Amino acid sequence: MPALSAQHLRKAFGSQTVLDDASLTLGRGEKIGLVGANGAGKSTLVKILAGVETADAGALTVRRGLMVRYLAQEPELDPDASARAVVEGALTAWRQATARHGAVTAQLGDETFAPSHENLVNEQAELAEAIARLGGWDRGHEALGFLDKLGVRDVDEPCGIRSGGERRRIALAQLLVASPDVAILDEPTNHLDADTAAWLEEFLASQFPGAIVLVTHDRYFLEAVTTRIVEIERGRLLTFAGGYADYLEKKAALLLCEEQTESNRQNVLRREREWLGRGPKARSTKQKARILRVQALETQRPATAGRTGNVTLTTAAAAAPRQGKTLLELRGVQVAPAPGAGPLNAALSMIMTAGERIGIVGPNGAGKTTLLRAILAAGEQSGRGGQLATPSVVIAGEILVGKNTRIAYLDQARAGLDDQKSIFDDVRGEHGSTVVNLGMPGRTSMDLRSYLELFLFDASKQRQKVGALSGGERARVALAKVLRDGANLLVFDEPTNDLDLPTLAALEELLDGYQGSVLVVTHDRAFLDRVATGILAFEWETARSPGRGPAGLATVTRYAGGYQDYLAQRGERPAVSLAAPRAQSSAASAAPRFADAKRGTPKGGLTLGERLELDRIFQAIEQTETEVLRLEGLLADPTLYSTRGHEVGALQTRANEARREAAQLLARWEALEKKQIG
Repeated sequence: MPALSAQHLRKAFGSQTVLDDASLTLGRGEKIGLVGANGAGKSTLVKILAGVETADAGALTVRRGLMVRYLAQEPELDPDASARAVVEGALTAWRQATARHGAVTAQLGDETFAPSHENLVNEQAELAEAIARLGGWDRGHEALGFLDKLGVRDVDEPCGIRSGGERRRIALAQLLVASPDVAILDEPTNHLDADTAAWLEEFLASQFPGAIVLVTHDRYFLEAVTTRIVEIERGRLLTFAGGYADYLEKKAALLLCEEQTESNRQNVLRREREWLGRGPKARSTKQKARILRVQALETQRPATAGRTGNVTLTTAAAAAPRQGKTLLELRGVQVAPAPGAGPLNAALSMIMTAGERIGIVGPNGAGKTTLLRAILAAGEQSGRGGQLATPSVVIAGEILVGKNTRIAYLDQARAGLDDQKSIFDDVRGEHGSTVVNLGMPGRTSMDLRSYLELFLFDASKQRQKVGALSGGERARVALAKVLRDGANLLVFDEPTNDLDLPTLAALEELLDGYQGSVLVVTHDRAFLDRVATGILAFEWETARSPGRGPAGLATVTRYAGGYQDYLAQRGERPAVSLAAPRAQSSAASAAPRFADAKRGTPKGGLTLGERLELDRIFQAIEQTETEVLRLEGLLADPTLYSTRGHEVGALQTRANEARREAAQLLARWEALEKKQIG
């Protein structure tokens, strides 16, 4: 029996149907990634699975005795409770068992309880077994351990005075300590720095024993953690076996097939319309049937209908005003979050030149956002933009903004939005004009309505109030406002939060082709690998103490390249790459890698046994990868989960074993090839 099963769910909000006959089965220990465009229904579905909301129709079944925990985007915590108390509260059964064990042990040492000594000994043994089942005697330390790993400091401070990001991290620590049978996580990496997101990724992938339903825009996270991707599209659920890279490969093939189907449909429709346009004498006796056929073709919904597609923003924002040689210069800068506070970072000196895109990474509280605000304050003082909400303090050094530098700022909270205005009026803003000046060769301007359509806001949507939008839609409005200002230095603070994957990919494409410069704080490692030309890393000078925060100042070091280049320069394991599908998942994609070696018998420094092994290894690799494809095909079949759910666990185990075997064979082949070359 599966851990959780949802069958034929339907959910509508007014006239908008977000789930329509949606079915999902989750096996025990399975890890599913849920993807889809903003507004497709991801958060609605996970709330139904968690029991927070009810569906209008359909059934949800949870296996009896299983614990289900849900991490909401805005968790509700007791404002008077400390972080320590909230997280330890997840250990209710363990705390009760340890408390009772202590009481029984005390009674055994009291002579007044001598008549019931045998019963107490038996109860003590049962309690010891229960404590072992619940994780052992040291679980009390787990609360502090998870809080420390997630960057929560001052663990005895109440939740009511903490930021939204801190409350999310406390709620996440509470869920991890509880170790539920099913964890439902809605954007767990929001408000986590890149190193912490990488730790959580590794923990969920290799140490968390329960099943997971995961909603996240972090593509590296999806690739590392999930064993199946489920996409919400037009209210239905589409299943793709494997991680995120496998999903991209299979989705591309599916879209190609749909495009061919739609092309064929259009060709038939064109021919039938031509026939209808002829005179009555030229028509056959099957006139009525053919007319009905045309009507059916005309009303048939295209396979690609309803898909959001890519946001084509590059045309609208690739250009930037003329820049000087130096946009920004920092000379020995130290910043503090408020007047009178101590510095957050060691002295930082940096020159930013035209065309650079610098990603800023580091732990929470190290001063990343504070540095951005200091730069914006310097821009305001020089009359070159910035839209600063809360000024920061430069403790030492100076920030110089170039003469031709024009700064535009996008903050985490999207504070520049006016919830009372329509999308159209808010983006028009103080300009008053409905013409967007692009400053591009061959196209100097664009109508504001057409400009907003590039951000997936059609004419009817543009009249909607900003306050009624989803988080991802608000992010697109904020981007539209920022990019119409004609800045040549974009300053972004966590721009990827709340963006769906299509919009995120479009933003990356925009910034990759942007002629200006970018300074961006983000925890999204894939985003940095796609966009950044350099990394500015905040790192603690000394290690943290559990629950007590950092000791010392944050040093700031500049590295060349993207996030994986930064990890390599630090001597760490690179993050998962999504540049191409994984080698072990496709025999077809792997075959060209072996083609050259098949042309002749290996020579070089190989022993006879190794040469024979190399001759045979190609066939073994192909057989293993064929088995991987077969098992993935079985796991991708929706009927498996509804009619033969008991087979899912065994099939997943076999598929994982086959993937590991294929990877080992591939590694062995590469080692033999390397030895052969010498």
